[in-house]
Parts: sequence; C-alpha cells; structure tokens
Amino acid sequence: NGLKEVDIVMKSEAVLIATPHLENQKKEILNELIFRIQSVQVAKSNKYILMNCPNDAIEKITEIIPGMKSPTILPLKKEGWSSLHSVVDENDFWKKINQLKSLGAEGILVVPIEKMIA
Repeated sequence: NGLKEVDIVMKSEAVLIATPHLENQKKEILNELIFRIQSVQVAKSNKYILMNCPNDAIEKITEIIPGMKSPTILPLKKEGWSSLHSVVDENDFWKKINQLKSLGAEGILVVPIEKMIA
C-alpha cells in the first residue's frame, strides 16, 4: 500500500497494580492471571523445532537442544533415522540450527509456541 511510518505518537507499557491487602479469592484470581501472562511471555522467547536426524547423531544433538525436560525422539520408517522434537531459545536459535545441520539434521521445521507452561 506504500504507506510509511512517519512518527511514533506514543510508547506505552501495561502495568498490573494491586493492593497488598487482597482477599484470598481475589489473590487467587490475580495469581492465575499472572501465570497466564507469564506463559505467553515465555513462549514468545522460544521456538518448537522438529527435525529428521541420523540415529548416530542423537546423543550430540540432545546435548545441543536438551528441551524443557528431554526432547521427543520418534523412529522414522527409514532405517537409521529418527524424528526429534524440542524447544529452543530464540536467542540461540541460528547458532544451534547451524550446529544441528553440521550433525546431519535435515527437514528442520520451526513452529512458534503460543503458550509455554513449565
């Protein structure tokens, strides 16, 4: 459409404010809201990746991308290969992708995470 940003009118920040003397019921609701907000924030800084990798590289690959607890590893129909699923921090993403490729990983899919609950 050819439109260009001319100027920023306002920068803002959302802040959640509460009295320290909340009733228990309201405190539970507040804690649930904070939990949900944090799950979205954590998800934004991580990516879910799926890849095919040679079985003899799985040990080294899981050292590079250990996941939240452990990566998911599923055997493929092609002998000697597995599908590996894991979570990667966005800040290390490209460095780790290059390491994975050098170990033989291929067919790498990257999926955004909507919410992440540890």
